[in-house]
Amino acid sequence: MKIFGKVLNIVFLATLLLVSTKSIAGEKLEKAEKEFNATDLINSHIGDSHDFHIADWNGHPISLSLPIILWTNSGLEVFSSSAFHHDNTGEHVVEVNGQKLVRFKEVIFYKDKFDLLTEEDKAEMSLPFNFDIRPLNFSVTKLVLSMLLSVILIFLLFTSLARSYKKNNMAPKGLAGFLEPLVIFVRDDIAIPNIGEKQYAKFMPYLLTIFFFIWINNMIGLIPFFPFSSNLTGNIYFTFVLSFITFLITSFNANKDYWSHILTPPVPKALYPIMIPVEIIGMFTKPFALMVRLFANITAGHIIILSLISLIYIFKTTWISPVSGAFVIFMSVLELLVAALQAYVFTLLSALFIGQAVAEHDHH
Repeated sequence: MKIFGKVLNIVFLATLLLVSTKSIAGEKLEKAEKEFNATDLINSHIGDSHDFHIADWNGHPISLSLPIILWTNSGLEVFSSSAFHHDNTGEHVVEVNGQKLVRFKEVIFYKDKFDLLTEEDKAEMSLPFNFDIRPLNFSVTKLVLSMLLSVILIFLLFTSLARSYKKNNMAPKGLAGFLEPLVIFVRDDIAIPNIGEKQYAKFMPYLLTIFFFIWINNMIGLIPFFPFSSNLTGNIYFTFVLSFITFLITSFNANKDYWSHILTPPVPKALYPIMIPVEIIGMFTKPFALMVRLFANITAGHIIILSLISLIYIFKTTWISPVSGAFVIFMSVLELLVAALQAYVFTLLSALFIGQAVAEHDHH
C-alpha cells in the first residue's frame, strides 16, 4: 500500500505539472481560446530547454532561467535565458553587443539570418550547422543541469558510503546497507561473468559509474517537479556519448586476439572480402545498439504516460480521467522497473563487449 500511495502521489504531481504546461504553448493567446496540442506538450517535456519550468501562476510561467553561453561572430557572450521572455517562436529579439538574436524551438539564431529561412526550414528544422546562421551554443540547459545534479547525488552517495566503512567495520547499515548489495551485484553478476576474474577489477569503476549514473537519471526523469523531471537518458546525444565511451574503452583495451578475429577472421581467405567488412561494421553496430536501446525505451515510456494524461484534454471531459489515471498508474509502476532494467542492460552489454575484447584464448 505504501508503494501504491507513492506512485499515486507521483501521478498526481505529474498531472499538476502537465496541466500547468498547457498554458506555456499558448502564452500569448486568451485562456479561453487556447487549443490543446498534445504534440507540443510531449515535445516540451521530453526535449531540452534553456529554462527550467516550475509552475504557472495566473497564466504566467514560473521558471528558473539558466545561463546562455554563446560563441558569436563577435566572441563569447553570456546572458540569462530570461532575456527571451519565454519566447520560443522567434518573435522576441534579444540584442547583445549589437547582435540581434532570436530563439526558435530552443535553437538560437541570428535575427537577420532567421528571417531568411523558409517556413519549410522552420517546420522541419533540417538546417545544416552554419556559423553564419546561428552561434555556437554552450549553454547550461535543463538536461545539463539535471546531469550535474545526478553527478552531485552520486558523489554524495558514495562519499557517504566510504565514510561509513571507515567508521564501522561491521555489517553495513542505512544507506551503506542499500548500496553495498548493488555494488556486489554489479561485480558478481555483471563484471566477473562477462570480463573474467583476472581483469574485471580494472573496469569496475566504469561499470559502477554507468550503472548508477543511468539509473539515477532514469529515476530523476520520473519525478515530475523541480529540480527533477528532465529526460536526460531519453536524449539521443547523451546516449551516444555513453555508448561511444564504451566503444573507446573496448577498442583501446582490446588484445591481439580481438583484432586478429576482426582483420583476419577464422574463415577461408576467399571469404575475407565479405567477412572483414562485416566484422568492422559489427564493431560500430554494438555501440549503436546500446545508444538506440536506452534512448528508445526511456523516451517511449515518457511519451506513453504523457499521451495518456493528454487524453483528458483531447476529449475535454473529466469522465475519461479514471481510465486515463489507471493506465498512468500502471505505466508509472512499469517505468520504475524499466528505469532499473535499462541501467542493468546497458551495464551488462558494456561488460559483455569489453569481455569479448579482452578475452584470452588458448592457442594450440
